[in-house]
Amino acid sequence: MKALVVYFSAESGRTARVAKELAERIGADLHEIVPEKIYSKADLNWMNPMARCNREHMLKKDVPVVGEVKNFAQYDTVYVGFPIWYGCAPNVVNTFCKAYDWAGKTVHAFATSGGSGIGKSAEKLTPYVSGASLVDAILVRDASEIKA
Repeated sequence: MKALVVYFSAESGRTARVAKELAERIGADLHEIVPEKIYSKADLNWMNPMARCNREHMLKKDVPVVGEVKNFAQYDTVYVGFPIWYGCAPNVVNTFCKAYDWAGKTVHAFATSGGSGIGKSAEKLTPYVSGASLVDAILVRDASEIKA
């Protein structure tokens, strides 16, 4: 079994830390999901209805990413990490996922949060990883909470 950990991390870096720890612990490859336009502090201010994160969510906008996973087909299991935004993955994660063929892969999503629950993350991620054999999601504080 070959595993990959992909993640998007915002300002605090918590998701990046968890993803890196997980990849090291399970011997998986690691890929950071990077938006073409990096989020500023103002972009992430969800209290401002005009903030970029709110506009992307409300308009269900794709968020272009830079970089790609070479030989994605070689992975059997993919761990997808992100901070919880509106009870689900940020649009940048969905945009990334739409670019790959998920047929037959097992997908384990993990999310970090400053206070929100996991919401319907697995259910909302499923259409973007079409063909995956399993999609589940858990809320974590650190990598040790993720079963591998």
